[in-house]
Order: sequence, then structure tokens, then C-alpha cells
Amino acid sequence: MTDSRRRRGLMTASALLGGVLVLSACSGGGDGASDGGGSSSQAKADEAAAKKSSEAQIKITPADGSDNASINNSAAVTVSKGTLTAVTMTTAEGAAVKGALSADKTSWKPDAQLERSTTYKVAAEAKDSNGLVAHENASFTTVSPANSFIGNFTPEDGSTVGVGMPVSITFNKQITDKAAVQKGVTVTSTSGQEVACHWFSTQRMDCRPKDYWKENSTVTLKLALDGVEGAKGVFGVQQKTITFKVGRNQVSYVDAKTKQMKITHNGTVIKTIPISAGSPDNKTYEGQMVMSEKFKETRMNGATVGFTDDDGKGEYDIKDVPHAIRLTNSGTFVHGNYWGAKSIFGSVNTSHGCVGLSDTKGANDTGTAGYWFFTNSIVGDVVVVKNTGDKTVAPDNGLNGWNMDWEQWKAGSAA
Repeated sequence: MTDSRRRRGLMTASALLGGVLVLSACSGGGDGASDGGGSSSQAKADEAAAKKSSEAQIKITPADGSDNASINNSAAVTVSKGTLTAVTMTTAEGAAVKGALSADKTSWKPDAQLERSTTYKVAAEAKDSNGLVAHENASFTTVSPANSFIGNFTPEDGSTVGVGMPVSITFNKQITDKAAVQKGVTVTSTSGQEVACHWFSTQRMDCRPKDYWKENSTVTLKLALDGVEGAKGVFGVQQKTITFKVGRNQVSYVDAKTKQMKITHNGTVIKTIPISAGSPDNKTYEGQMVMSEKFKETRMNGATVGFTDDDGKGEYDIKDVPHAIRLTNSGTFVHGNYWGAKSIFGSVNTSHGCVGLSDTKGANDTGTAGYWFFTNSIVGDVVVVKNTGDKTVAPDNGLNGWNMDWEQWKAGSAA
């Protein structure tokens, strides 16, 4: 046999032998001791490590790396198959956030609302029934002011108001998904009255029943807007409940023709007061107007509502108008008048559009009509004005949605 043929034969035998060895090493049969224990030793090590791992499973929300997180109730730590032994939450700068464990030590949450535009870090530790420890860490960033909205509402929590007081919410950002936002707003009354909401704009929504609230009822406003996307990339951050009480049913009727105001309780006249409404050149709006603010004394400057002289200054500027009650955003009030002759009340309309009552400078004379009406009125009471010859007040000029019929009102709902 030549040397070349001998070398080829040896190479073939070597390859075959190598193949047998490879197949033998990868096969599942044979005595484990034959491979030196490498593979089985690793498997045993892995198994032993697994047995030493805690069964406790910690979950931190929001998930690690989240942004636009809620400032209300998104932050939480929970554990299954174990109990929490330690939870720390800090800002990126290291400021600690106080929180509390549940009684069974399976959950933790912050004590208070989080700050917007803030990065928080959470570290949690838990033990299982065998005392084995598990750890989990996460970091998230809360929603920024630029990416969040709130609703400023009236009336205030715990207040007592008149029967005409709507729930009025003004949002600080334009709302494009009105249906989503409205779904997060619930208004109910112990009277059982149906309540509908109406959007006046992309930033204002009012809610009311078909007729005035029932006297002595309680109204509840629930804002569940946390995480609601009101516009693209803009999320709600409010989660709260507001309640207010409706007082007695007081509605006052102003007749600019007779120049008298009749104050009623449940439809019964309890007092009649002579008034002076808007002059023929400056008529008072007609319609149902809701009292929105009360001032014992306030300044009234004609320039702020378009009544100016040739020099640009206000036609009037009275710095101490007594017993003023606002009816519209545009400047209509029922207020005391000490500068006019007493003879005008009940006989002539002289104002720039307000309803004037006889009063005394200083707002301390308890015997005046202005004092009586101011003292016996509350925000939310209704003043109905007629026979002025002017147009009906716009429903969104103040809290005056009652000037829209029920079908029109409901047509403005996004539900």
C-alpha cells in the first residue's frame, strides 16, 4: 500500500471513530459517570439554586420605565406567595415618600398624592413561608403639567347652595374626547332627579336636572378622571368626591315694569321689595339668573364692562357698592344703592343694567332692603327677571343654563 493510500485510510478511520465518540457524548444512554459528571453536576447545581430561591413574587406598578404615570393611585407594591418586609420609595433626588403596608403585609401604597413631572424609585423586599428573601426594583415618572388636565368646579365641597346651582366644571386644557371625560364625571342627588351634562365649549361642562334641585337634597359629584385621556397625550389627574347640600327653595322675581321684586319660598311670596332696574338705554337682561358670588362691599367701575366716557374712563366708578350679588359674568348684579334718591326705588329704572335696592353707605344698616336681601340669599338662589325689553341672558353667561330647555340641554351632552 502506498503512503498516500495508507494516510487516507487512517483519516477515514479517525473520522468514523470521532463520529462514534460524538454520538456517544450526545446520547441519553450510558452511565453518567462516564462523562466526568460535567452536565449532571450543572443540572444539580441549577436545581439546588432554584430550591434556594424565594417563592415570593413582587409586583411594582407602574412598570419599570413608565412615564405619564398617575399621581393618584398608580403607585403600588403587591406580593403573592409571601409578605412584604420592606418598601422604600424616593424621588430621583433621594427625598423619601411616606407609605403604609396593608394589615396582611401583602401590599403597600404611598400616603399622599404624588407630584407631577417627578421620577420615583421603588425598592421592595419580601419573604416567603420558608423565610427566603426576594427583591424587586422599579423607576417611573409621573405625568407632567403639560400632559395633564384638571377641572375647576363649583360649588365647593361641603357648601349649602340654592336650588338653581348647577355643577359647573371648567377644564384647564381643551378637551377633544368629551365622551371619555364626561364618562369620568358623575352627578347624583338624593332626590333621585335625572341629571344631564351640557358642554358649552371644549373647556366647560355644566350639569343640572330638568327642574331646580329639590330643597334639602344632597348632591354628589364624583370625578374619576385619573388617567383619562381628554386630548391626545393629555391625561386627567383628579380622583375625588364632592358633596353639597341644597337649601330652601328661594326664587326671586323681578318685574322691571312694576319695579318690584317678589321673593318666594316654594312658590309662596314671603317679601316684596321695590327695585330700580336698567334704564331704557341700558336694559337689564331677562331670564333666569343664578347667584354665583356675594360681596358685602365691592368696587364697580363702568370701564370694566364697556361703559366709558369720551376720555376712556368709566361712566361710573363706585368703590364701595354695598351688598352686591353677581348674576352674570358680564357684570349683572343685584346690589344695594346708597347714591340714588330713595324715591327711585319702585318708581323708575335708572341703572346701567343691574337691579338696585335701597341701601346705606357702609353696608351696616340692618334696616335696608339691600341688607335684608343680601342676608337672606345664598349662592345658587335664582333671580328671574322679566319685562325689561332686553334679550334673554345667554345660558353660558354665568351659571344660567336654565335658560335652555331640557331637550336643548341634553343635546349638548357627549354621553
